[in-house]
Amino acid sequence: MNTQRQLGLALLLTTILTGCSSLSPSSMYAKATQASVESYTDLGIKYLQAGDALSAKSSLKQALDINPDHAPALNGLALVFQAEAENALAENYFRDAVKNDPGSAMIRNNFGAFLYAQMRYEEACTELSRATEDPFYAQRAQAFENLGRCYRLIGREDAAAFVLERALTLSPDRPLAMIELADLQLERGNADAAAKRFAEFRDLVDRGLVDHFAKSLWVGVRLARIQGNASRSATYALLLKNLYPESEEYKRYEESSR
Repeated sequence: MNTQRQLGLALLLTTILTGCSSLSPSSMYAKATQASVESYTDLGIKYLQAGDALSAKSSLKQALDINPDHAPALNGLALVFQAEAENALAENYFRDAVKNDPGSAMIRNNFGAFLYAQMRYEEACTELSRATEDPFYAQRAQAFENLGRCYRLIGREDAAAFVLERALTLSPDRPLAMIELADLQLERGNADAAAKRFAEFRDLVDRGLVDHFAKSLWVGVRLARIQGNASRSATYALLLKNLYPESEEYKRYEESSR
């Protein structure tokens, strides 16, 4: 080995050894421990997404055995128990997750969705509103959409319209926000604005990106009636009857047809 190669090797070894020695044993242990917690948490979430609740709970519990305050693992267990309809347990874990990471938009959004499903709309709106505050949250548009639907249920129509528009500003192809806005504008007697949002939704349907759902069909029925298009109204009504006969929207259609 020539002198130049020996010098290069010595410098490389010096760099490696210096880098290693800069971390104390306690720091190295802490980093390894954190990596284990995150690995168990990620694994638990993957199990949950695959529908394996038992394995998800096992992995998430291992994460919490190492760090009982790890908010993503607490959130993961909350989601598992929510899926299992263990609502009291789910709420406890959601609250622990929020306590340990109050600034997490993801956790706030998940907790808000849970409360929404429990029909606790005032509480849900509070959590969902907190979720929209983070401008870097990847699902911020969804949080605005969820918040808009929540605001409608507690009678805050102006606030609902504002946040639903925000959802579409951030993500223009959100079908639920389009239909919620169309429905809201119809209730306000603004058929032109409703028709604009419904046309955007129909474009997504025509492109095969989304399917009609109960509320979209009910909006379609009402708009077609206003526009004097009896054939289109009947088509939407038939789809509503065949696809969603137990829905609240079909009940409202039947009442309106008497």
